[in-house]
Amino acid sequence: MDDATKSGIEAHLLEILVELEPDASTRAMYGGTVIEMRDRDPKSRIGGIFSYEAHVSLELTNGSFLDDPEGHLEGGGKQRRHVKLRSLEDIEGKTCRAFLRAAISDFQSRS
Repeated sequence: MDDATKSGIEAHLLEILVELEPDASTRAMYGGTVIEMRDRDPKSRIGGIFSYEAHVSLELTNGSFLDDPEGHLEGGGKQRRHVKLRSLEDIEGKTCRAFLRAAISDFQSRS
């Protein structure tokens, strides 16, 4: 995957985040961008966006608790799940907006 495609996917995910929750905070960490509901508060982290050689990954901290009727979430850990994105179309096709909305809502219900 070329860098322009990766950058486009990352930028679009961040645009969606701002639409859904303008007060969410992002910062560079772990080689990607982490998403926190409160600035510099790791306990408020809902996920992150990370680029790899062949895809961009939308990581969801409590992804195992999110509804995923279409089976887009990957991973087998206790909590974390991710969605692998290989094109801009994957963002909509793999319901990333719904996952981000659900992750925000899940955090708000737990706080």
